[in-house]
Amino acid sequence: MLEAQDLHYSYTPGQPTLRGISLTVRAGTVLYLLGRNGCGKTTLMNCLSGVLKPQRGTIRLYGRDLHSYTPAERARQIGLIPQLHTPAFNYSVREMVLMGRAPHLGLFAAPSRADYEIAEAALESVGLADYRECPYTQLSGGERQLVLIARGLAQQCRILLMDEPDAHLDLNNQQRVMERVMRLAASGLAFIITSHVPNNALHYADRVLLMKRGMALACGAPAEVLNEQLLSAAYELPIEVIRDGELLRAILPRRTPEC
Repeated sequence: MLEAQDLHYSYTPGQPTLRGISLTVRAGTVLYLLGRNGCGKTTLMNCLSGVLKPQRGTIRLYGRDLHSYTPAERARQIGLIPQLHTPAFNYSVREMVLMGRAPHLGLFAAPSRADYEIAEAALESVGLADYRECPYTQLSGGERQLVLIARGLAQQCRILLMDEPDAHLDLNNQQRVMERVMRLAASGLAFIITSHVPNNALHYADRVLLMKRGMALACGAPAEVLNEQLLSAAYELPIEVIRDGELLRAILPRRTPEC
C-alpha cells in the first residue's frame, strides 16, 4: 500500500532529521515507530502523510508517487491523527469528528445524513457517543485524544498514521484504543503508530521500526527488533527484556545501582 525508499529530510541545511529511512506498509498490518524524542518519528509521519516532501528519496502509494495525488485524493487514502492539540474555535465533539468527512465532500457541500451516521459510529466505537454535544476544549487530555482517533476513523481511509495515540491515556483507554486498532487492522486497514511505550509495540505491532538520530537501527518483527542490545542502543540506557521462555513479556529500563 505504502512504500518509502531512502528518505532524507532536513529543517536546517546540514542538520538532517531523517537519514536514509526505508519502509513498506501492507494492508492489515500495524507498524510501530520507536525511538527517543527527536529521533525523527514525527517528521517521518509528516512525510508519509504528504504534509512534508522529503528532499531525497521516494514515497509511493499503491505504486504511484505520493505527491502526484491531489491533497483530497491523499486524504481519502491516508489519515493523520496528530498528537493532542487545542483548536482555534470551541467546536463540539461531534463537529470535530465530522471534520474527518471533509475529503469525501464537495467544495461547498454540507455533511449528509450518511456523514453524520459515520461520525456517530466513530464516536460510539471510542466510547464517547454521550459527549457528542460537549465542547471539545472542555474535555480531559485523554478524552480529546479519543476524539481525534474517532475523527480519523470517520475519514474512512485505508492507512491511518497515529502520532502517539497512547499519550495522555490511562491503561483502560490505551487498551480500548489498541483493541480497536487491532480489529480495524483485521478488516484490512494499515496503521503506522509512533509511541514512547515499547510494551505496546511488543503486544500490538506486526512490525517495528527502531530509530536513532534520524536513521533506522532495525526494522522487523517485534521478536527480532525488541531485544536488549537494539533497545539499549536506541534509548541510550540499559534495557531489560522480560521473557517467559521464548515469549517476550515486558520491556523495562534497567535500574542503576545508585537507584
